[in-house]
Amino acid sequence: MIQHLTEIVEEARKKGKKRLAVAYGQDSHTLAAVYDAYKEGLVEPTLYGDKAVIEQVCAEQGIDIAAFNIVDEKSDVKCVQLAVASVVGGNADVLMKGLVSTDKYMRGILNKEAGLFPPKGVLSHVSIVEMPCYPKLLVISDVAVIPLPDFKQKQKQIGYLAQTAKLLGIKTPKIACIAPSEQLLPNVISSTEGALLAKMADRGQLGDVIVDGPLSLDVALYKEVAEHKKVKGSAVAGDPDCLLFPNLESANVFFKAASHLCHGELAAMVMGTKVPCVLTSRGDSSKTKLYSIALACLAAK
Repeated sequence: MIQHLTEIVEEARKKGKKRLAVAYGQDSHTLAAVYDAYKEGLVEPTLYGDKAVIEQVCAEQGIDIAAFNIVDEKSDVKCVQLAVASVVGGNADVLMKGLVSTDKYMRGILNKEAGLFPPKGVLSHVSIVEMPCYPKLLVISDVAVIPLPDFKQKQKQIGYLAQTAKLLGIKTPKIACIAPSEQLLPNVISSTEGALLAKMADRGQLGDVIVDGPLSLDVALYKEVAEHKKVKGSAVAGDPDCLLFPNLESANVFFKAASHLCHGELAAMVMGTKVPCVLTSRGDSSKTKLYSIALACLAAK
C-alpha cells in the first residue's frame, strides 16, 4: 500500500511513460514541474504555448528545452482546445493546465463538442494530502470544481474517492462524510445526507467502501476525540482513508490549511473525464505539481 506521495512517483514510473499534453505550458512553475516529471521517467511532454516565451523561460531556469515537443500557439484558449483535442484524439494520455486561468481550462474540458467530458457526467476534483502532523495519506473531495454538490453528485464523488484510494492499494476505503457535528441534525443538509450515504454504503449501494456520517472533522480524524464524544460502532471515526466535504468552501479551507499551516504536500486531479486532468494552482509547490502529474499518470489507462 502506498503511504507517501513519493511512492506515487515510483508506481507511476513502473507503468511506463505517459504522453502529457500541457495547455498553455509556458510559465516557470509548470515548465519546472513537467521537466521534473520528464526526468523521473513519467512523461513524454507536449507543450502548447508561445514558443519564444518557452525558450526564454527554459534558458532562465536552466531547463533543457529538448525534453519538450512544442506546438507554437500564442492564444491561451486555443492552446486549451489543441491540448484537449490531442487527448480526445488518442495522441496524449493526460491533460495538464499551464498558465491558462482555471475557468478557461475548465470550459475547454466541458465543451460538449470537444468530446472529453461524457454526456450527463459529473466532473469533480480529488486530492491526496500528506501532512507531517498526520500519520497517513488522506484522499479528499472536492476543493475546486463543484461548489455545492447535490446528493447524486456526492454519490459520484464517493466513487471517485474510492477509485483514487484504490490506486494507493486500499481495497475497501473508509470514507468520512464531514459535517459540523457527529450528531444527526435534521436541518443541516450535510448531516442528513451523510447519514443517508452511510446507510446506502451499508447496503452495498456505493460499491466496495465503508462510509460513515455525519462526522465532524475532529471525530473523523482522531480516535481519542471519537471516544471522548462517545461515538460508538464506527469503523471510520479515527481512521478514515477519505474525507467527503459538504461543499467547496470547507474542502478548500482544509486543503489550504493542510498545505500552508501543516506544511503538507498534495497531489490532485480532475476526474469524470475520459482521461485524467491535472489541475493545480499557481500557488502550489513544484513538488505538488510533480506529484499531481504522477497521480494522473498512475490513473491513466
